[in-house]
Amino acid sequence: MRRLWLVRHGPTGARVLCGWSDLPADLSDAAALNRLALALPAAPVVSSDLRRARATADALAEDRPRLPPEPGLREMHFGAWEMRTHAECEREDPALARALWETPGTPAPPGGESWDALSARVHATFDRLLAARAGDLIAVCHFGPILACLQRARRVDARTVMAQRIEPLSLSVLRIEEGGWTEEAAGLRL
Repeated sequence: MRRLWLVRHGPTGARVLCGWSDLPADLSDAAALNRLALALPAAPVVSSDLRRARATADALAEDRPRLPPEPGLREMHFGAWEMRTHAECEREDPALARALWETPGTPAPPGGESWDALSARVHATFDRLLAARAGDLIAVCHFGPILACLQRARRVDARTVMAQRIEPLSLSVLRIEEGGWTEEAAGLRL
């Protein structure tokens, strides 16, 4: 038995759909970072290749081994809706905007990625990372990839898992066993 420790990157301050856009994280809350670092095991740290996740992982790594950044752990790609507000997207295409959040699965923003595509990418990346090493793994990534992992552990549909709050610098923990993934904690703020 081992654990996958999922940390959402530090806050960006953006109030827009920020998927593959490479915004920095605000890592000024040293106390929160310290509490989080103390809660994490002595395990390798991986992150998405976006700088908000990389910088957060670097701040938490301390003496832990740092694995190369993984593009497969990026946030959902919002395509033409990148860096736009929910309201702007709803005005442009109300039906698609509703479908993206209310019936996630195959709907995708124009030129972007569907929930199913995000989930497949994230699961393939974690399956590869976990197969390559024994023991626990710490992953600093994004809202969407963390939800995809929780969906897998809970064995629920995407709409159900979308109700879970995953705040910046929160911790979710999954137990990984031969029989599957099990949630131990989700969205903890330390």
